[in-house]
Amino acid sequence: MLSKARSCTAIILFGLAVPAARAEAPYPPSPVIADVSFDWTTHRRLAIGSDNWQLTWADDDHQYGAWGDGGGFGGDNREGRVGLGYGRIEGDWHNYRGVNIWGGKNADHSAQFSGKSWGTIAVDGTLYSWVVPDEPDTGGPRDHYRYIQVARSTDRAAHWTKPDWRWWREDNLIIPTFLVHGKDNAGAPDGYVYSYFIRPQLGNVTQSEFGLRIHRPGALFLARVPKEKLFAGRDAYQWCTGVVDGQPTWGPLAAKEPVFENPEGTGWCVSVCYNPGLRRYLLATEHTVSHAGVMSLFDATDPWGPWTTVKYWTTEDRFGQSRPGSQLDWADNVFFFSFAPKWFSSNGRSATLVFTGGGSGKNNDSFNTVRTTFRLRNQPQDEQP
Repeated sequence: MLSKARSCTAIILFGLAVPAARAEAPYPPSPVIADVSFDWTTHRRLAIGSDNWQLTWADDDHQYGAWGDGGGFGGDNREGRVGLGYGRIEGDWHNYRGVNIWGGKNADHSAQFSGKSWGTIAVDGTLYSWVVPDEPDTGGPRDHYRYIQVARSTDRAAHWTKPDWRWWREDNLIIPTFLVHGKDNAGAPDGYVYSYFIRPQLGNVTQSEFGLRIHRPGALFLARVPKEKLFAGRDAYQWCTGVVDGQPTWGPLAAKEPVFENPEGTGWCVSVCYNPGLRRYLLATEHTVSHAGVMSLFDATDPWGPWTTVKYWTTEDRFGQSRPGSQLDWADNVFFFSFAPKWFSSNGRSATLVFTGGGSGKNNDSFNTVRTTFRLRNQPQDEQP
């Protein structure tokens, strides 16, 4: 069982003495990253009315990602609105532009189906995306929790196909994300693609009854699949069943065990990516309450942990509560963020955060970016990243 860090004194972690994280955090402080800060003068906002936006970096040097319930770039909450769309992000962090590829205003191609996605990955020139339904084909009201499918595009998001297999709520799984390892996933340490699945709070959870709320106690499962079998079927996937002496064990779905836990919950969506400069995996999700900027950021040396805490925002200290230099309108409604994999600096100390919120067609219900700095524990505070 997980125990909360309740002490405010220094603790010894991996041979380093580091100050304790905030009392609420479920894991001890990162031994590598001392803090994370944001340059709000760089805050950009596009695609008003379109949320979500987890990105992957493809072989053509562009980034791709999915949005939900909006018109994408150049659209709004009504104009060009689709339930699910895919866009391409061209350029560097300070001069990028967005293009609607599949769905949205003036898109290159029409959307083929609806749903939502918080996980897209590029692998060997092919895009894959975890998709959950809006209105399930099994009947009933809107329900992102009902099942999970993987979609595949061999033409850089212009067209998508889905297989005839899926994961179900009854598998004790909801809304997954991919672990992104750099450009075209070329930075992966092995031949597997990794995915994190959220454990629902209730075995029969539905969106109409539970809503898009925090799931307590929070837990994430980790699955892996050979990259050439990502589309093959359920039996191709292996599940982490535990970690022994720092090494994971793998087995069938029924034997899966969480690789991440938080008694204060996880959000109903999550992001994970690798920072190659720092050689750290970065996991972001909500806790305590959703749609309120109560975010958390963790890091680890391996996809299965052990996890440590980079930043743990609270209801008294929400993400974006102070934004010196930004004149964009704001509300405390952020529920999701991830890092753009193309825009890590070579040393890993600078990055770009992509975030979104529940603004109902306003403010953070959009594609937002802000330049981010990681301050390292062995780095003088006045040293530039």
